[in-house]
This record gives sequence, structure tokens and C-alpha cells, in this order.
Amino acid sequence: MITPPTSQKELLARCELLTGKTLGQIAAQLTLTVPIDLQRHKGWVGSLLEKALGADAGNLAEPDFVALGIEMKTLPLNANGLPKESTYVCTVAMHQTGEVSWQDSWVRRKLAHVLWVPVEADNAIPLAERYIGQAWLWQPTPYQESCLQRDWEELMDRIILGEQDEITGLEGEYLQLRPKAAHSRIVAKGISDTGTMHKINPKGFYLRTQFTRQLLQNRESN
Repeated sequence: MITPPTSQKELLARCELLTGKTLGQIAAQLTLTVPIDLQRHKGWVGSLLEKALGADAGNLAEPDFVALGIEMKTLPLNANGLPKESTYVCTVAMHQTGEVSWQDSWVRRKLAHVLWVPVEADNAIPLAERYIGQAWLWQPTPYQESCLQRDWEELMDRIILGEQDEITGLEGEYLQLRPKAAHSRIVAKGISDTGTMHKINPKGFYLRTQFTRQLLQNRESN
């Protein structure tokens, strides 16, 4: 087991060692088997990189690198080098009653300091042969945070009002709310518009690709 990094410098140095390697090479170093595809192994790439970099949060409600307060997010890139899909942030409690503020929210905590790790995700490339790009650390600018806060507050208002079933992935400029379950039979407790508890498909917060594309472009221009 790889010990957690003790500084940002050490974390970035570990990332440098992974840059330009394939997922297969990293898996071999950790004596792990590469699945044929990600259909039944959705979080495999993230889990592999967490192990390789020494992330220590596990299932705790903490950022991936606990002592550093840094969350790791993989950024799958398509054949054109652009974000392929929206980025999962965290699940949302569908029975919120309005006590949580943006400043105390799990979304804000997750996005306060992020290690972005680009990964090839072109389906034409076998999983084991996909390369890791150069990682970088990011913290939201005041403007970015204000945009994320606005989206979060608007979406949470809908949840508090019991309008979870009506929320679509089209809402939110940078932050969206989408179903977070393997299939529609999975349900969680939510509050209806009449204030009563009922079953609803669990949802999660995701960053839109237009937002992560901006982050990627800003990184490349620095």
C-alpha cells in the first residue's frame, strides 16, 4: 500500500511519474488486473489512480487526500482531447430541509481544492493502452465559485420544495443534478411537494463538460 503524500509538492511529483504511462502499466506496477472495459467497472480508473497516488480517504466523508484537503477527479478526454463526459462531484440528500448553506455544503468542500488527472477515454483505444496526461491542482476563482454557488442554491431550492422529480439535467449553468444509480429500480427517500416522504431515484451533482473544458483550456494557457 502506498503511503499518503505529505505535501502538494510530493503529490504533484507522484503525478509526474504517472504522466505518459498507460493504465495497463500502472495496474501492472500495483499487481492489479485491467478490466476489458468500464461497463461494469465504472469507477475503476479513479480507484487505480487513487491507489497509485496514495489517496487515503476510502469511504470517509473527506477529500481523497485527507491531510492535504485535496480531492482527486479524473478527466476522461475524447479523441479530440476534450472532456468526454460530465464529472461526478457527490450524491445529494433528497430529504434536505434547508438548513445547509453553500459554505457548509459537501459540494463546496469537494471542489475547494481539486487534483485533475486527464485520462484518454477514446473507446477505440483498449482500456489498458490509454495514457495518463499531466495532472494539475485547481481551486475555484471567486467568479467560478459564485457560478457554482448560484447553480447549487437554485437546485437545492427545488429539492427543498419537493420538486426533485421535475429537475432535469438541463438545469444549472455549470453544476447539474442527474440520476446517480445503476438502474431505475434503485430508490432513496425524498420529500414530495406536499412535505411527505416518498421514494425517489437518487441523484448526484455533476460538473458540466463546458465547465471542465474551460478548466482544461485555462490550465493549458497558463
